[in-house]
Amino acid sequence: METLTYPHITLAVDGRAWITGCNTKVIEVALDHMAHGWTAEEIHFQHPHLPLSHIHSALAYYYDHRSELDEAMSVQVESVASFRAASSPFMLAERARPRKLVTA
Repeated sequence: METLTYPHITLAVDGRAWITGCNTKVIEVALDHMAHGWTAEEIHFQHPHLPLSHIHSALAYYYDHRSELDEAMSVQVESVASFRAASSPFMLAERARPRKLVTA
């Protein structure tokens, strides 16, 4: 059986898929596509440093590896939620008060 390759996609040592030469993870493009409903063209408009051909490769990779990337997205969402729950929403304001950056 032939090994499938994705032009413009590089796998890092830790297994994460990156868009080659753009310092952007495939999962970031997939999140824009899923969360905002953006097409490849809209993602390119919002992130002009990403060539359209690279975005299409990233989306192809996402759809071919959807279950594992969706699981990684869920882990990230849970991680952010637990971080938010553990921190005070006013932490920055509390730190700014002694410097008189916040008056209320």
